[in-house]
Amino acid sequence: MGKFSTLLRATGLAVTVAMPAAAQDATTVMATVNGTDITLGHMIALQERLPEQYKQLEDAVLFDGILEQLIQQTALSQEMEKDLSGAIELSKENEIRAFLAGELLAKIGTADLDEAAVEAVYKERFAEGEPDMEFNASHILVETEDEAKELVTMLADGADFAELAKEKSTGPSGPSGGSLGWFGKGAMVPAFEQAVVAMEDDTVSEPVQTQFGWHVIKRNESRVKEAPALDDVRDEIERELRAKAIDDEITRLTDTAAVSRTEVEVDPAAIRDVGLLSK
Repeated sequence: MGKFSTLLRATGLAVTVAMPAAAQDATTVMATVNGTDITLGHMIALQERLPEQYKQLEDAVLFDGILEQLIQQTALSQEMEKDLSGAIELSKENEIRAFLAGELLAKIGTADLDEAAVEAVYKERFAEGEPDMEFNASHILVETEDEAKELVTMLADGADFAELAKEKSTGPSGPSGGSLGWFGKGAMVPAFEQAVVAMEDDTVSEPVQTQFGWHVIKRNESRVKEAPALDDVRDEIERELRAKAIDDEITRLTDTAAVSRTEVEVDPAAIRDVGLLSK
């Protein structure tokens, strides 16, 4: 938060600071600026939205700093309210609208989730769904189809795949014999993945083209991917359920709202005409 300015003292604004009360609640008035009350509730609400590093300040420092900030903001906003332009009025409406909408979405997004819903998603995706496969493959990457075809011939004649990869491959896996290790679906570019999925274990593909060049692929092994434990994917599932809850509520509220779009034709370019705000 840093050191607060002495703006109020410099401008001589009328500020009355309330004396400490024996009983305190959110309505306790801590200061009054030109007749506008600043309550303990205002201070607590501001504290809740501070970055975490400011919340680590000592209570007395935090208390005084927040009160000073609210006093300054109140004085400044009062002055601005005397001559609000149409643009500022509209921006204020937009800010309030966005704030309230954001608060509702945050409320939905942090609501407790039904454990049964979490378990249902887990069962559908991992426990009862079709098991995913994992593959262990190697490849040799070259620039042209002719080079790839020549490699296929050499392998058919008994050449060692790993040695050819070390000698011929232009890819980063060449020095390790072309080994790509184990990977699941979605880890490789589509054409490469499709070729691997269609192959049998311990077989070599015909040349496969991707944006990286031409590949000769050897599928070494395959296995059924073990389903993760629920706790290992709980965060992922909960994020998805919360996102769906937000989307569902947005759809529900907009579908049930009495929305009427006017038939007025407006040039879309008007969205950039800031000058309209001053007319």
